[in-house]
Amino acid sequence: MLFRSWADGRIVDVSEGRGERHYDNAVVLPGLINAHSHLEYATYAGFGDGEPFGTWLGTHVVRKRALEFADMVAIATRGAADSLTAGITMTADYSFSGAAAIAAAAVGLRAIVYLEVFGSDPAVTAAQLEQKRQAAGASPLVTLGVSPHAPFTCSLEVYQWCLGLGIPVGTHLAESANENDWLVHGSGPLAANAAIMIPPTGKRAVQTLEAVLGPELLCAHCVEVSADDVALLVARDVPVAHCPRSNALLGCGIAPLHDFLEAGLRVGLGTDSPASTPSFDIWEELRTAIYVARGRERRPDALSAHQALALVTTGAAAALGRTGEIGVLAPGANADITVLSLAGSPYDPVEDPVVAAIFGGSPDRILETIVDGTTRYRQGETS
Repeated sequence: MLFRSWADGRIVDVSEGRGERHYDNAVVLPGLINAHSHLEYATYAGFGDGEPFGTWLGTHVVRKRALEFADMVAIATRGAADSLTAGITMTADYSFSGAAAIAAAAVGLRAIVYLEVFGSDPAVTAAQLEQKRQAAGASPLVTLGVSPHAPFTCSLEVYQWCLGLGIPVGTHLAESANENDWLVHGSGPLAANAAIMIPPTGKRAVQTLEAVLGPELLCAHCVEVSADDVALLVARDVPVAHCPRSNALLGCGIAPLHDFLEAGLRVGLGTDSPASTPSFDIWEELRTAIYVARGRERRPDALSAHQALALVTTGAAAALGRTGEIGVLAPGANADITVLSLAGSPYDPVEDPVVAAIFGGSPDRILETIVDGTTRYRQGETS
């Protein structure tokens, strides 16, 4: 057992010994990081199953536009609470309304909230961003960023404007073949949403954004990528948020995670949202990442349990530009901690704690979730 102490929200000691608070048959982990979420869609599950990505997206847009802001705050608060219950201490959230920032602050979830903007004119998107900034408010645990939504809904000029703001920037990129169909040919299922999209660029998604790709642009998904696309992402040191359950359930494919990691890309794991996946269960996401990586590569070592854990700790921290601050249990890091019980799991007695955690972990095994040195969830006491 490792004893850890903290003060003022920072870890000050990591040393051998039995802590004042002790859990039998449990592992103490760095707080888990969700590299891509949409808290505002926490209760959205169940629509559009089996539809192509393009028409599914159109239904999604209609549904979320029907909600009032107060509704989105309530839904996002449920999502933030579910995140803590799953052992997530920080999320990188793409927020349509700004409600996610209010929700994260309310329950004590650390977050970067990327406020989504849309369109071709930077002046129009500037007005959108300001409105959402006002709605989001301010909190010590929440950093506000901006998300030019995707290369089929935002112009290159809008991306350039966003990247010039000096705040975190995240986008969706190469999520589906439907995206490339629209951008290259102006056709495919996304054509049904032409009224809210930019004109075709004549280039694939990654090439469309070539001028702005770099280490400051977090890119979620990156599924529909060629070898040349991957080479460009690597050359530009583009951080990636990998969302295997969403990509699989929407029929988008499997991102080449093994290639990303072998090439040294900074990659974090994201649950996306219940609009496209059933839950914010980061444990199910971790296992899915392993299953699809090994299946895609036909290699049992394509993604190990230890590598998978890095996707929600050190790797995710690197992807978000916060190496050393989160995702580690070390002096000076934020006191974000997840305690997971392994008692009675198929991996008890434990041979390898990491293997046991990854393959046996679940929200109902989370004993405590600590953010900034404060318990935000304790099994049986908070929900």
